[in-house]
Amino acid sequence: MITSALPPSREQSKDESITAWALAARGGDSDAVDLFVRALQRDVRHYVTFLGADPQSADDLTQDTFLRALGSLHRFEGRSSARTWLLSIARCAVIDSIRYSASRPRLSDTDDWESAAERTQARDLPGFDDGIALAELLDALPDDRREAFVLTQMVGLPYAEAALVSACPVGTVRSRVSRARTSLIEWLDDAERSAPVAAAA
Repeated sequence: MITSALPPSREQSKDESITAWALAARGGDSDAVDLFVRALQRDVRHYVTFLGADPQSADDLTQDTFLRALGSLHRFEGRSSARTWLLSIARCAVIDSIRYSASRPRLSDTDDWESAAERTQARDLPGFDDGIALAELLDALPDDRREAFVLTQMVGLPYAEAALVSACPVGTVRSRVSRARTSLIEWLDDAERSAPVAAAA
């Protein structure tokens, strides 16, 4: 039986290119290193930001992820996509960062250091309030659901690759994303219902 081959999707083609760049970078091609980093920098930054790490340290974690990846690129064999491999490294970087932060004492010269930190943040940036609202909603999700939602809906990984990054079955990822969506929709509906009441008061 002859089956017609479907053309690869745009996302598959992009992942194949990124994986090819990673393999070429492993062989010492500096242009491929640059292409590899540029192609995945935004995805890694989104992932580490919404995985639960401190948003202020997202740039450092992104850089740490690429330093770790480039240091171990000689072991990358292309059995999974380079994006999946890199996001697994990013996940480890976030976990290590959280463990490191938890083991250090927090110093502050004020009792309400969180409010003091919030007051120093710029608030007049376009989309600032929407970004804060999204971050707060995502923070309210359980860690496993937030990770699955961010990987599939924000970073754009297929469910199978998100399962590899999260080290769980594909069905579990699908269930977590579905539950995250349901919670987010309910919270948004609740916020919209209470907003007119607050405005009228």
